[in-house]
Amino acid sequence: MMNEPFLIPIVFEEVTYEFKARFERWGYSHRIAVLIDEITYNFEPDEEGGYRALVNPESPVPLLNIKLLRAISEKLIALNN
Repeated sequence: MMNEPFLIPIVFEEVTYEFKARFERWGYSHRIAVLIDEITYNFEPDEEGGYRALVNPESPVPLLNIKLLRAISEKLIALNN
């Protein structure tokens, strides 16, 4: 994986988006920070080989469409293969 910022293209509900992202080392693993509407969401590898979004339940940000987070997760899996 690269350490510099990159773009993640996503087609979601027939609209194409490009989200800014960056790879971050996290202990023995990593996270991918994705900027969505000026808010950074962290995706980390899960036990099944996918990615899960870490969302702070105490954060006052509006709840994102869970399907969009899933689409980003699927794209990260595809980029990793």
